[in-house]
Amino acid sequence: MLGDLFLGPRYLLRGYRLIGHPQLRRYFLWPLCINIIVFTGLIWLAANQYETLIDWLLPAAHGWWTELTRKLLWLMFALTVGVLLFFGFSLVANVVAAPFNGLLAERVEQLLGATKVQGIDHSTGWWRTVWHTVANELKKLRYFLVVVVIVFALTFVPVINLAAPLLWGLVGSWLLALEYLAYPMENHAFSFIEVRQAAREKRLLTLGFGIATMVATLIPLINLVVMPASVAGATAMWCDKWAHREDQ
Repeated sequence: MLGDLFLGPRYLLRGYRLIGHPQLRRYFLWPLCINIIVFTGLIWLAANQYETLIDWLLPAAHGWWTELTRKLLWLMFALTVGVLLFFGFSLVANVVAAPFNGLLAERVEQLLGATKVQGIDHSTGWWRTVWHTVANELKKLRYFLVVVVIVFALTFVPVINLAAPLLWGLVGSWLLALEYLAYPMENHAFSFIEVRQAAREKRLLTLGFGIATMVATLIPLINLVVMPASVAGATAMWCDKWAHREDQ
């Protein structure tokens, strides 16, 4: 149904409301703080090394052209850092927060009144749980890379390349939706293949959710918490649209 395309964004908005609950804040504040610390450290290190490089490249003599060149090089550095932050923050955040996202999905489901939450098996120890979760993220990343390579190749095909921007937007939205739907579903022992099969059963709903998530990642400040909001929204969507499978 076409209405499902517009229902998807509502689940993302619901996710933003959910993460404000006191019981859920710690599951996204910790990874957010870790991510900020990591990027701050990397930027500080890069700035120090870049300053050393500039001092080596530019002559010791001072002049207007030296100062102008120095300012232009620092402007280039700032623009480069800005681009890397824009594209890299979410990617690194997904890896850093992966162990927390499974827990967040579990707690959201409990908060929504789920009577049966399988949850994450912590009996094998915290580090084993972290490693298992990160390994799952890497498997998903491999699938995503294959899809991206295929779409990239299609952009060189005549006629099809005219629709390349739209194609990239739709594929990116679909992959984002799969990324976040996987967290609640993997808590219920769904493999990533089964996650993709379930998403295809409700294509418009999944795509609508992914498009809303994609748009949210482009909005400053809002994109800082788009990841936990998407996990929470995807979990609410799982509870409403797919969880009944387990009772059959």
